[in-house]
Amino acid sequence: MTTIYDIARQAGVSATTVSKVLNGYPDVSVKTREKVQQITAALGYQPSAAARGLVTRRSMSIGVFFQDRSSFGFRHPFLHDIIASFQDIVGESGYDLLFFSNVHSANTPHGFEARARHRDVDGLFLLGVPRTDPGLSSLSRSRIPIVSVDLDLIGSRASYLASDNIGGARNAVHFLYENGHRDIGFVGDRYGTKPGHDRTLGYHQALQELSLPYRAEWIQEGDFTEASGYAAMMKILALRERPTAIFFVSDMMAIGAMRAIREAGLTPGEDISLIGFDDVHLAQYVTPALTTIRQNKDEMGRLAAIELLELMRNPNKPPSVITVETELVVRDSVKNLLNVDQHRSGKVAGIS
Repeated sequence: MTTIYDIARQAGVSATTVSKVLNGYPDVSVKTREKVQQITAALGYQPSAAARGLVTRRSMSIGVFFQDRSSFGFRHPFLHDIIASFQDIVGESGYDLLFFSNVHSANTPHGFEARARHRDVDGLFLLGVPRTDPGLSSLSRSRIPIVSVDLDLIGSRASYLASDNIGGARNAVHFLYENGHRDIGFVGDRYGTKPGHDRTLGYHQALQELSLPYRAEWIQEGDFTEASGYAAMMKILALRERPTAIFFVSDMMAIGAMRAIREAGLTPGEDISLIGFDDVHLAQYVTPALTTIRQNKDEMGRLAAIELLELMRNPNKPPSVITVETELVVRDSVKNLLNVDQHRSGKVAGIS
């Protein structure tokens, strides 16, 4: 097996110089660097990650804590795309991802910080972690570089990134209003997650801006899953007075609600309008195709990766709060009540 001592002997330099060349240190002449690199390639030497880590004090790995209550795992319709984009960017800088299991034995350390230090990762990427998780308090006090998505983790080395959830929710309600809807319900996680909380705020802000009625019975809890959207819709369908449209804080809840509406003998998008949030791949294929607020998942992953790389490279970099703009995607699940009213008015006028 070739060692750096074999390379040093052939190049006529010290093992320390070879180590500096292999680890990218600048204080080696161009001539010496090229000679060492040529001999290294000729001998087929590949430095081990462990050996390189001893020199650079870096493992070249990023730990990923990925929690998904909907049980989609890596097939999650929203988070999967963020991870893929994130992985592309950090991979270009030589980093590998280490995914922490959500199930671990009694022999392994517990808690985010302990597990991260046990695996000696250079940074952490958090997705789907609820803000109520008790392990976050110690993590926020650590000096581990961290970027989280949809989690407002505050710490000296912790940045977080989220879509403009408040603005996106406001746009959703405004779109329903522009289509003649004045009785607008809401289904979402109001307290457990940052996106759920922010989209709730956006909904309430829009109601106030448009002087629309607030009805407590039109507000139902949901946890972003299809099943919770179905259950919430069943409660709304049981009301004597129902909203004409509902804003769901996730597409999957809206898709679950469509099934409940059909089971009640009604037509989604016709008898009750729906608008979602995320623009998951499935949203364009359900019937009716779901109008929604699109999150730029690729951009979220890209910006998260760039931020974490900067935090890992610069120990003095202050943390950032990054907001990514959203976009309204109009499809077929929102009925235009203004056109209906105009059509009725036209028929009456014709008779008279």
